[in-house]
Amino acid sequence: MRVTRDALAVAKPMWMIGDSAYDTLDWHDHLLAAGVVPVAPYNPRNTNDPKGIEYGVEDRITEHSEDVQLKQSTLDKTYNRRTRVERTNKSVKDCGLGHASARGRVHARAQEFLALCLRLVVAITNYERGDDPGSTIITV
Repeated sequence: MRVTRDALAVAKPMWMIGDSAYDTLDWHDHLLAAGVVPVAPYNPRNTNDPKGIEYGVEDRITEHSEDVQLKQSTLDKTYNRRTRVERTNKSVKDCGLGHASARGRVHARAQEFLALCLRLVVAITNYERGDDPGSTIITV
């Protein structure tokens, strides 16, 4: 929640994306109250009666509003943007630079910029060698 509050203090996005660890009622309710759509895969942990939904926000919207509807394809497309960031972070690990972590918005932005530069170098190198540019590793 601290990261979420810090992010909302900087700017108000339309969407906020998280993995299934973010599928908590507090997170969803906090973001919806702020006018932000939370997108995290539904995690059926701690329940004997799992819901037939893909994203936790589907249940929160249904429970709190009769007028709002979310398109499944829009939620899927939005969540899939997260894959780009994960692939970039994997590239950093695959190049032997360890686990990427940064505290603070400025450091996190700088780290992601450098990670994106590294990702670009890996993609160009693989392309030039005739390998898969989508791979996160360079084959030696």
